[in-house]
Amino acid sequence: MANISAAAASGRSSSGPRKRVSFWESQRLAKQKQYEKQARRKKIKLDQLTVFTQQLSSMLEAGLPLVSALEALQDQTEDPVFQVVIRNVKMDISGGTAFSEAVAKYPNAFPNLFISMVEAGEASGGLAHILGKVAVYFEDTVKLIKQVKSAMTYPIAVIALAVGLVQVLLIFVIPVFAEMFSSFGKELPKPTQILISTSNFLKSYILYILAGCVALWYVMKRLLKTPRGRRVKDVTLLRVPVLGALIQKIALSRFCRTYAILLKSGVPILRTLEIVSNASGNTYIELACKDISRNISQGGQLSETIADIPYFPPTVKHMARAGEQTGNVDGMMGKIADFYDAEIETTVDALTSLMEPMLIVFLGVVIGSIVMAMFLPIFNLAGVVGG
Repeated sequence: MANISAAAASGRSSSGPRKRVSFWESQRLAKQKQYEKQARRKKIKLDQLTVFTQQLSSMLEAGLPLVSALEALQDQTEDPVFQVVIRNVKMDISGGTAFSEAVAKYPNAFPNLFISMVEAGEASGGLAHILGKVAVYFEDTVKLIKQVKSAMTYPIAVIALAVGLVQVLLIFVIPVFAEMFSSFGKELPKPTQILISTSNFLKSYILYILAGCVALWYVMKRLLKTPRGRRVKDVTLLRVPVLGALIQKIALSRFCRTYAILLKSGVPILRTLEIVSNASGNTYIELACKDISRNISQGGQLSETIADIPYFPPTVKHMARAGEQTGNVDGMMGKIADFYDAEIETTVDALTSLMEPMLIVFLGVVIGSIVMAMFLPIFNLAGVVGG
């Protein structure tokens, strides 16, 4: 027995004490594993990528080695998943992998435009300069997105407020009036009858309506991911007054800007068209890029193809032709993008100015109609009593 105890004691002493992991350390390790899994799936926000590209370009221009710059950016980045992505890219580069190959492993974090521009920068030896161009492009894109979102926030908030207010009136307020009207013993006016019937229907089937809305949203979301669904969405949106013109200008600006920056950076034209097609988010631009690519591979020119595509206005066609004649296609496409950016800003301002009075009238008509239908029986009763 003593020998067994001694052997056990000697076993413990030879293997050493087992290291205990604290609760906080285990939590940190668990989170780190989670971030590692998300690194290849999570899409990095464009504003984060813009800051990353700007800072990386500045550090490289200052003469800092790429690995050291990435290490500094890893420490500065607040997003833990993006930290893991930067760390892995840095480790791949330290192991001899090219920067473009390292970022290509994370397509959700780095878009095709970024990867192709890095390839062009590595080939030309001007990586810092090209990253600066990418940063400016991302910055302009973020500015445009924020501008459009800002214009849409007010109407969406007003419509949501109106819908919520109407639901509260129909579910909680109208039943009180309906109970009071039932004591009158007289036939109610038609608008009041419709309002009470709507209220009863909503109270009885509110859960089914909500479930139907969720199911419809899910089905629409799935359908819009299909090529046919996206095509129907783009066609429908283009037919909306004012908004359709805005969407077309945004798509054309993105097409021209991306085309110009890739072409000027030395990316081959067929690869440029492939990236523009993937980055457009618009069915018409995607189809146009395929036609242009097919035409150019057969010896044609950009202006020849877009001249036959109705989606492109005459301004784009003439400017593209002028760029080909002067040998400055990328410069002309950049000017077109600048023109459409100014047009977008003007259209957004006009749309915002137009929406404000329309929404006020909409709210007045909806709420006023409900209030009028609620008090119409009281007015009729007061008229009968007065008579």
